[in-house]
Amino acid sequence: MSVFTDILIVSFIAIFLQNIIFERALGMNIILYAARKKESVIGFSAIITYVLVVSSCLTYLVDKYFSHLEYFSIVMPFLYILIVSVVYIVSLVLIWLLLPRLFKKIKGYVHMSVFNVSVIGALFLESGFQTSLVTYLGFALGTGVGFFVAGYLLFTAHGRLNSELVPAAFRGIPIMLVYIGVISLALYAFIGYSTQ
Repeated sequence: MSVFTDILIVSFIAIFLQNIIFERALGMNIILYAARKKESVIGFSAIITYVLVVSSCLTYLVDKYFSHLEYFSIVMPFLYILIVSVVYIVSLVLIWLLLPRLFKKIKGYVHMSVFNVSVIGALFLESGFQTSLVTYLGFALGTGVGFFVAGYLLFTAHGRLNSELVPAAFRGIPIMLVYIGVISLALYAFIGYSTQ
């Protein structure tokens, strides 16, 4: 198989079968915040995808060369947070210097996009695979696109779920969580369940 096909397969698995929101419930607070506006869904998803793809390359190198060390599992979270922080700072400085108009647009929510549990969680999940750079990149790309798919589904349902037809006690976050639960169950039924 080609590299592109491998990335595509792993991406589809991350988007539909192991969606970071619907299967793992990582990043729920960010997705609920972003789902209020279409621009937020697109912005958050683009930033999360970018940070995951760049960070995945670096975490792949860290995993490849340092995972055999005795205390690697203890320092791994700190290394991943350091990697994400470096990607964040370098990217933000470059955008500030080269694209000041873009910087003004994203500065309000870029920190929430980068430093959330869906980014760190995806890096931890990737490290569990311990395979190739292609797998890391495919999973990172799929996680970002999966975040977009989940965000767009929540955005399209936001108006209907907060209508007057929904009892006042369920409007807002409660009905969104029920909606996410129903989608999660539907995906879970689609994937199937194995006890092995």
